[in-house]
Amino acid sequence: MKKLINDPRGSVREMLEGMVALHPGLALMDEENVVIDASLPEDPERRPVAVISGGGSGHEPAHAGYVGRGMLTAAVAGDVFTSPSVDAVLAAILACAGPRGALLVVKNYTGDRLNFRLAAELARVRGIPVEVVMVADDVALRDSLPREQSRGVAGTVLVHKIAGAAVARGLPLEEVAALARGAAESVATMGISLGACTVPAVGRPGFELGDDEIEFGLGIHGEKGVRKSAMLPADTIVDSMLESLSQALSVKGCRLGVLVNGLGGTPPMELAIVARRALTRLRELGAEPVLGWCGNFMTALEMPGCSLSLMVLDEAREDLLTSPTEVRIWPGSAEVAAEVKSVTASVLDEPQPGADEAGPPCERLQRAVAAVASAMVASEERLTELDSAAGDGDLGASMVRAAQALRKLPDSAFGSPADCLARAGEALRRAIGGSSGPFYAFALLRASQALPSEGEVAAQDWARALKAAGDAIAEIGGAAPGDRTMLDALMPASQAFEAALAEGLDGSQAFARAVEAAWRGVEASAHMHPRFGRAAYLGDRVMGVPDGGAEAVAKWLEAIDRSCGQR
Repeated sequence: MKKLINDPRGSVREMLEGMVALHPGLALMDEENVVIDASLPEDPERRPVAVISGGGSGHEPAHAGYVGRGMLTAAVAGDVFTSPSVDAVLAAILACAGPRGALLVVKNYTGDRLNFRLAAELARVRGIPVEVVMVADDVALRDSLPREQSRGVAGTVLVHKIAGAAVARGLPLEEVAALARGAAESVATMGISLGACTVPAVGRPGFELGDDEIEFGLGIHGEKGVRKSAMLPADTIVDSMLESLSQALSVKGCRLGVLVNGLGGTPPMELAIVARRALTRLRELGAEPVLGWCGNFMTALEMPGCSLSLMVLDEAREDLLTSPTEVRIWPGSAEVAAEVKSVTASVLDEPQPGADEAGPPCERLQRAVAAVASAMVASEERLTELDSAAGDGDLGASMVRAAQALRKLPDSAFGSPADCLARAGEALRRAIGGSSGPFYAFALLRASQALPSEGEVAAQDWARALKAAGDAIAEIGGAAPGDRTMLDALMPASQAFEAALAEGLDGSQAFARAVEAAWRGVEASAHMHPRFGRAAYLGDRVMGVPDGGAEAVAKWLEAIDRSCGQR
C-alpha cells in the first residue's frame, strides 16, 4: 500500500486538521471529528437552522468540504467508510443548533441511519427541534430492494446545497426540511467502477477486477457493484447508466440538474467525456439538462470510476442550486450550454497548385510516401514503448496520425518532389500535436526549399534536402547530435549520404549507406545522456533504451529505401 499517510488510525483527524488549517472560516471540535462553520453566532438564540451531515471518511470533499454559509453548518466524520458515533453527531447538534433547530441530511446506510436518528432523538429530549432527511438516491438496487432501502450516494451533495441555500434565506426548519425531502425524492444516482480502492487500515484493495472488467452499480464504500461487465466505450457505459436512471426517474420533458461525480481516481478528461455523452443522450431522451456539475464531489478514496446523478428540477430547486455559497470548492456556475458552440478560425491557406496547374502525380513519390505511412503504423507499439520509457508515451500515436495525414494527400501533392515535401509538412503540422508536428513541418519545409522547383532532382539535391531538414530541426529545437534526439539518426544519415555520393556511389547505394548510419545512430542513442525533451527530466534512468524519435527517423528512411527497390 502506498498512501501519503502516517498512522492509519490518525488519518481522519490529520485530514480534518489540514482542511481547517487551510480555511479560516472553519473550526474543528476538540474532542470529536466534527468540522463547524466558524462564523456561527456565539449566542444560540441568534443561530439559524443548522444543516448537519456526515458519515464515514474517504469521500472527500464530502462532507467537511461543504461546510460554510449556503451549505452545511457542520460535518461529522467517522473513520474511513465507517459511520460516526451517536455522541459525535449529538456533539455537532449541540454545538451548532439553537432554538430554530437542526436538519440532519443522512445517507441511507444502516450505521448512518441508526446513529444520526438516535442522536436526533437525544437532541429533541434536550429541547432542540431536529428533522432528519434520508437520501436514498442509488438506483442500482431498485430491482431487488424497495427505494427506502437504497443507498445514499453522490446525489446527497445536491440535497446539501438546497438545504443550505434555504437556511441562508432565513427559512424555518419545517420549510427547509420539506425542500430537502423534495430534493431527496427527486434525485437518482448510478455508479460504475473501473477498479477497487484500498482502505488505509486494511492495506489491500476491496475487490479485484480483470484488466477488461468494470463494475456497474457500486456504492461509495469500496464494495463491489451489482454486476460485472466487459470494458466498454465511455458512450456505451453512459447510455447504460442513463437507462437505469430513466427507469427510476421520469426525465422526458423535465428540466434536470446533472452531476458527473468522480470517485477519486478518474481524471477530469474522462469525467468531461462522460458529461458530454450524458448531456447529449438526455436531450435525445426528451429531457432538458439546464444545470451541470463535473468533478470530484463524493469519492471513494482513490477508486477509478464515476457516478451520474440526475435531479428533476422545479423552480425552487433550480433557484436554490444556483444561489451563492461561501463554500470554496462549490462551482460558481452550473448553467449548461444549450448546444456545443463551434467557431471556425479564419486561416489563410498556403498557396497550392490548382488541379490544372499541377503536373501528373509521380508514382515513385506516391510509393515512397505510402511506404512511410505504412511503416509508421506498423511501428506504433514499438515507438510507444520507447517513448514511454523516456517521455510521455505519445510518439507512437503521433506517428499514426502522421501516417493518416500522409495517406490523405491528394494526387496534386505529388507533381514534384519540392511540392510533395512542402505539402507533407503542411499536413503533418496540422495532424500532429506536441513537438513532433513543428519539428517535422519545419524540416520538410526547409527540405522542399533545398530542392529544385522544376526539372530533374539529382541524388545531390536529395542529399542537400536531407541536410537542410536536419539543420532545421537543430535550429528550432536547439539540440545537436549526441543529445539523444531524432537528430542522432538524421544527422548521421545525412553525413553518410553525402560521403557516399562523394565516393562516387550512385544514389541508391548512397541512400542505403544513409539508412545504415541512421540505425547505428539509434543504437548509439541508448548510451547517450539526454539533454533535451522530456527524457532530460529522467537523466540516467533512460540509459540503455534507444531514443524513440531517432528510431522513427530510421524507420521512415528505411521505408523510403525499400519502396524504391534498392534493398
